[in-house]
This record gives sequence, structure tokens and C-alpha cells, in this order.
Amino acid sequence: MPRDRPSPREATYEAPPNIALVKYWGMRDRARAIPFNSSLSVTLGRFRSRTHVRFDPALFEDKVELNGAPAVGGPRDGVVRFLDRVRTEAALVDRARVVSDNNFPTASGLASSASGFAALAGAASRAAGLRLSDRDLSRLARFGSGSASRSVFGGFVEWRAGRRPDGRDCYAVPLYPADHWPALVDVVVFVEGAPVKEVRSADAMQSSVATSPLYARRVAGVPGRLAAIRSAIARRDPKHLFPLIMEECDNFREVCETTRPTLDYLTTTSRVVLGEVRALNREAGTPVAGYTHDAGAHVHVFTLAPRARKVRARLSRLPGVRSTLLVRPGPGGHPILRPPRSTRRAPPPRRGRP
Repeated sequence: MPRDRPSPREATYEAPPNIALVKYWGMRDRARAIPFNSSLSVTLGRFRSRTHVRFDPALFEDKVELNGAPAVGGPRDGVVRFLDRVRTEAALVDRARVVSDNNFPTASGLASSASGFAALAGAASRAAGLRLSDRDLSRLARFGSGSASRSVFGGFVEWRAGRRPDGRDCYAVPLYPADHWPALVDVVVFVEGAPVKEVRSADAMQSSVATSPLYARRVAGVPGRLAAIRSAIARRDPKHLFPLIMEECDNFREVCETTRPTLDYLTTTSRVVLGEVRALNREAGTPVAGYTHDAGAHVHVFTLAPRARKVRARLSRLPGVRSTLLVRPGPGGHPILRPPRSTRRAPPPRRGRP
């Protein structure tokens, strides 16, 4: 009699993106996914990636679907490499079917790789029978995307670069929960004509390491800025936080723009938004908002709740701004114990009140 085939194993996990207030831009050991410097981020509410992984002995190759379409090329290869890492750790040989979707734009600077690989790490490890702590899940997630190590946790999160050559001390830790600073609001500004990135951030940042004349100075300056930003968050101090995150963002952008070939992620509208935030602070005579952005054209403008609607309305009126959304710090990743039969996308952001 033929032996019974083992049953498929599956799991679903959901994870949010995050916006880095201190960027990590560059790996000192790419094979072990160890960055040159530590980083600090805010986990974003409202946005999420949901991923379902099913290891099935009947499959002859991995099947990957991203946002309703079969993944090909680089995106598929990245998922398969990550699955191989999980299979090795779990002593598993079965191929997998992966279905993942985001409720926000992909490859536009909203950290879709962070939420996507955090969700993949959670789903694949559970489906493979691994029972990882959040710290170990963070260690695993960074091999898909460095920022994914932070999306395991909610609220305010620090990814520690560590010092060990083997990377065992390289993982994210939660600093403060999502409700630590209830008044802090992120006005996400979506600009028209935001280009899809042609070069993956993982490759682009290594170009900066190799070619930007400002890179070494940046790495030397990050620890001081990170400590100051961590302290401002601890004290809930907007007057210090907002200028610091703009300084960090400007430094990150200068490194990108002095990379060869240059990395220019912003559109004309993006730059107008940055200028408008500076104008808001000049008019108020005190820091009332602070901007940051990742490797993409959309801009995150942090402010406090009493001013959030006015800031949003002013930025919404700028030519080239497609839409805006108010977002607060949110929870981290978590398993979905009973995945729904279908996944509905959240409605797109719109103008007006939230």
C-alpha cells in the first residue's frame, strides 16, 4: 500500500509597515544582514501586509502571489530565498504556496518590504513548525528586509545593529508602546506621479556605502542623533523631536543624492511639501511639525493632534498632492488564527477629515 502523504502545514500572519525616524541605509555584512548603524522607527497603524504560507508536499515548486498577481523576477526570488532559509532552519523540504497582499502602495517608500517580510517571517516560521520568540522572529525577518526586523513590534522600535560578527545581537526591541504618546500624529502625504523604484533599496544602499563621500560622516553622526531622538520620544518633546527627525532625513537624502549614480527618490511635489513644513515652523516661531521620508516620494509629517487637521488641510491644498491620511502609532505583527476566505483591501486614502 502507498504511504499516506503528510498533510500540508499553513499559517497566516499580519504585519504593519514602519517609518524610520533614524535610517539604517547600508549593510556592513550583507550576507548576515547586519547594518552599519542602529535605527529607530514608528510602527504605523491602518496599514498592513497579510501573508498566508502553506507548505505542501504535493507542490514541485514554490508558488508566490503578491497583491493578486503571480510574482516574477526579483520579488519572487526574494521570497523563495527567504523560504529556503526557513526550510533549512526547520529541516523541511516541502515547497510552499505564498499569498500576500498590502492595503497600501507597494515600492513607493511606504516600507512595503518591511511589512511584507515581517508577515512572511511570521507565517512561514509558524507553518514550518518553528515557534520563535518575537526577538528571534525579528532576527529572522531582517534577512528578507532590514526594516522588517522592526515591523515585528508596535509603537516605537529600535533595531540594534549589535557588535557580534555572527549577528546574534542584531535584532529589534520595542522602546515604547503605541499609546506612549497619544497626541503624536503622522500626516502621510501621497504625491502624484510617485515613481516605482527601479533599484531595490537593498542594492541602492550598498551603492551609497561604496560611492557617497558623505557616507562615513553619516555613520559617525547617527548614534548621537539616535540617542537624542530616543530621549525626545521618552519625554514626549515635540520641540526637540521635530527638528531632529528633519535633520536626520536631510542627512539621509544628502547621502542618497551624492551616491553615484545618484539616488533621487523625491518628486517636485515632495520637495514642495518639505518646504511647506519648514514654512509652518517659521510662521509658528516654534517647531510644530517635522518631516521624514524613506526611499520613496511620499512624505510623513509628524505633528500633534491639536494641529493635525490644519496641517493636513494646508498640505492637501498643495499642487501635486494626491491625498493625505492621518495615521497614529500602531500595534506590531500578529498571527491570524483563522484566515478569512478573502482579503479585502482598505479604502484608499482621501482628502478631508479622517
